[in-house]
Amino acid sequence: MRKEENLILISEHTLFNLCYPRFKNQEIKTNSTKIQIMFFPFPTIDSCSLDNREMQTVVADLDGTLLRSSSSFPYFMLIAFEAGSPLRALLLLLISPLVYILYHFISEAAGISLLIFVSCAGLKVSAIESAARAVLPKFYLEDMHPVSYKLFTACAHRYVVTANPRIMVEPFLKDYLGVDAVMGTEIQVSKSGYATGFVTAPGVLVGAHKEHAVKKNFGTGADDVPDVALGDRPTDYPFMRLCKEAYMVVGGKDVEAVPKEEYLKPLIFHDGRLACRPTPLMCMAVILWTPIGLSLAILRVSLGVLFHPRWKLSVLRFLGVVVHVKGTPPPCPRATGSSDASTTASSSSGRGGGVLFVCSHRTLLDPLFVSFVLRRPVTAVTYSISRVSEWLSPIKTVRLTRNRSFDANTMSTLLNEGDLVVCPEGTTCREPFLLRFSALFAELADKIVPVAMNIKITMFHGTTARGWKGLDPFFFFMNPRPTYEVRFLDQLPLELTCLSGAKTSHQVANYIQETLANSLGFQCTNLTRKDKYMVLAGNDGVVQQQQQPDQRSKLLQHSCSNT
Repeated sequence: MRKEENLILISEHTLFNLCYPRFKNQEIKTNSTKIQIMFFPFPTIDSCSLDNREMQTVVADLDGTLLRSSSSFPYFMLIAFEAGSPLRALLLLLISPLVYILYHFISEAAGISLLIFVSCAGLKVSAIESAARAVLPKFYLEDMHPVSYKLFTACAHRYVVTANPRIMVEPFLKDYLGVDAVMGTEIQVSKSGYATGFVTAPGVLVGAHKEHAVKKNFGTGADDVPDVALGDRPTDYPFMRLCKEAYMVVGGKDVEAVPKEEYLKPLIFHDGRLACRPTPLMCMAVILWTPIGLSLAILRVSLGVLFHPRWKLSVLRFLGVVVHVKGTPPPCPRATGSSDASTTASSSSGRGGGVLFVCSHRTLLDPLFVSFVLRRPVTAVTYSISRVSEWLSPIKTVRLTRNRSFDANTMSTLLNEGDLVVCPEGTTCREPFLLRFSALFAELADKIVPVAMNIKITMFHGTTARGWKGLDPFFFFMNPRPTYEVRFLDQLPLELTCLSGAKTSHQVANYIQETLANSLGFQCTNLTRKDKYMVLAGNDGVVQQQQQPDQRSKLLQHSCSNT
């Protein structure tokens, strides 16, 4: 007979007060059933009403409360890897069993202290802040608990008290959850701006330290206490007792994360190399795969460079790169002759004879895959490309100068020589959004073919705003089965180009952006390349300059406005 295990949650103040001095979770066993009874001093969040919360104040824990997972290990791993190095990440993985023992069997504060030391010791505080702003929000948002999220965002004034370092969680909480203040563990910083790995007084915020932090922030008067408290563990009870109402969050692993359409602010920009959530098991898988993936990436890049364009796509598919081609690629202009109406019209207008392929921009490899699918060489123009990528590129790449007239002459000359690929967004975007299109390309050609590009990866992102761009192709090809989707849309009719005189270059650019977005199921935005780098790196992507933190958050206020 199969044994079953049932969980009964009891949350009665009276019962808890009677047994609190000897409080323990209890199990009752029978011949066929084991029933686990858990006593909580507060009602569970499922019994909480969302009505009339518009003017109230809420204080919540983070891990296991606002987030479904009670483990903060993945976020410390991201800091160790993205702000530190792979060696630091490996060290953190190796000591993770010790962290688990300390956290669960000895002291929650001791476990967090060890995570902070290994992850942050010796790192520049600016590097930690950069990773916290550019990398962590995506992973936090994808782990939001739907029930606590609804209650938290229903309140007007939101506060978070957490054992995690404030520097690590504050950018996400303020930018994406509208938190008024974050009460978190403070890390020591040296005079030269480096984290020592230790924490300042009063130490890691657990238990009574959380209570003191809430009292310090709100005061001790009866009228100053918060309206609602949310927590998930015994070390949250002290601060929860200060509030007028308190609710326990349980069973986070069994619920679906908050849907993207319910985010207070959409996630458009994020950075970092890791595409998967770095749990200990996933980190082990990534580490074991990396030597294989790196060898495979070098092989894929090398053969992609050496083989003739006619065979490149077949070779990549043989090496595990999945390529989906949709639509009908246009034939080579030289093979169509002069009988084509569009060719005749272009010739009479003095425009170039090549086809202008206008692509959505997912990785640096977009023009290469257009060339591979066409099975012929094309030329790509770019504003910034690393010397390594330029040297390895199997197609011709030409740098633009951001001087409009000079770049227009350059692109016109290239179109006279053959096919040209442009990515008018000016930079890549990982999420299902299209950035604003530069309209210069629309003034230069009449044979315009939109190409919807999309990718799927499992381990590594092949783009970066903060790291070395020369490694982008290798990181993409390090994925076990990287996938590229290339969809050729219909060539624009002449009446929708600038040749007709009825359309301006901006109208043509906006039309193509909307067409590509509809094809991909993406959303158009007015955000630009400069906006992306302001958010992720604090500069305009060209010249390093200091940017005020509050200006970064303002950039995304208009992020989803259609062009």
